Amino acid sequence: MLNKKEPLISVGIMSGEKITFLLDGLFNVEGFQQKFTGLFTAEIENEKIFCFGENEKIENPNELIFRPCNPDASFILKEVTIGIQFHWERKEDEKFKGLLKLKIDNHNLIAINILPVEDYLVSVNSSEMSARSSIELLKAHTIVTRSWLLAQMEKSGEDKNIYPRESSQNEIIKWYDKEDHQYFDVCADDHCQRYQGITKITTEAVRKAVNETFGIIIESNKRICDARFSKSCGGISESFENVWEPVKHDYLTSIIDYSSKPDNFNLDFSVEDNSEKWIKSNPPAFCNSQDKKVLSQILLDYDQETTDFYRWKIIYSQNEISALIKKKSGIDFGDILDIVPVERGDSARLIKLKIIGSKKTLIIGKELEIRRLLSESHLYSSAIIIEKQEIKDNIPQKFLIFGAGWGHGVGLCQIGAAVMAESGYKYEEIILHYFKGTELKKIY
Repeated sequence: MLNKKEPLISVGIMSGEKITFLLDGLFNVEGFQQKFTGLFTAEIENEKIFCFGENEKIENPNELIFRPCNPDASFILKEVTIGIQFHWERKEDEKFKGLLKLKIDNHNLIAINILPVEDYLVSVNSSEMSARSSIELLKAHTIVTRSWLLAQMEKSGEDKNIYPRESSQNEIIKWYDKEDHQYFDVCADDHCQRYQGITKITTEAVRKAVNETFGIIIESNKRICDARFSKSCGGISESFENVWEPVKHDYLTSIIDYSSKPDNFNLDFSVEDNSEKWIKSNPPAFCNSQDKKVLSQILLDYDQETTDFYRWKIIYSQNEISALIKKKSGIDFGDILDIVPVERGDSARLIKLKIIGSKKTLIIGKELEIRRLLSESHLYSSAIIIEKQEIKDNIPQKFLIFGAGWGHGVGLCQIGAAVMAESGYKYEEIILHYFKGTELKKIY
């Protein structure tokens, strides 16, 4: 367990050959007597970091740390990419409190924000969803976020290669997790948790949610839970081991996202007929909601560009899907003859998928790799059914993909939690619904 003191966290914000930033206030830099403010551009020259201001130059062989001289000072990073590889990817200027660290990583610079955990949580609650969300949702999400974060920090010293990714001539099985970061605790994008500093509007409700749950985490077997969350589980949440490394966590097993089991469904998704019926139906669930008031709490401006998330459909022509798979995999499959489910998880999400082409056949996994392969950005989910149409000379001319949910589906379902909060559930009840057999504990 971590020490009973609020820790600092380092967050990787952006990287690039050049980074432009504005120091809004006075900052100290270790090794320099003067204080710095204003606009700077940082780049690498002769394996050193050089920062150029209007009349100033700062250099260091490996890293530079800008430390604010007072609590009101902040810094702005220019053209930060958000939503990396998602359908709404874009750049924006973002403002941060705390320390700014610039570090060399191969031939790029990394901009890292260092700040107290609880300050970070205020931002995450305003970045992952609307700061105007209900207080019970904000409290539940704060505790989930804090738990996930501190669990990652506890895991940082563990062997990251104990569960190697699998690859062979016939299979490519990959998963992606926080452990892929080397120079900071977490990144600022959806790969970890959305963190946009103090850029987004926050509210007293967000601060209240953080303050009133200060230091509280979800615990199981005397360890901080590696709590996860996604936008919409699609009616059933997924188990951890089906998305990431093959480790079973009792508190991250599949649950029905409702007050009762759905009628007239067989949830054994190893049987394809059961998966098809589930994905093509519209069963009741907490996250099966079109209530704009509730959805606006979770879906930020760019997320609201997605109108269908509980159940959805995509259509590809043969030319589109063969070109897409070639582009995303780097492999020429030729014409795509079939896309066959190989293994499903507890929520009907695909863990393994076989691509059968006229030139190549290959099994792909896990769920995020499948989502990346079948979309220019990411499919909303890997809980999919694929249908072939207009078959000519044994070659389908069209593929229909029916899908359920948005995201990996493990842990807390954000839209489901928002509906529960709006329905009168307290934050403790929301957490215990999604994380079975756990308890809440204050650790600092």
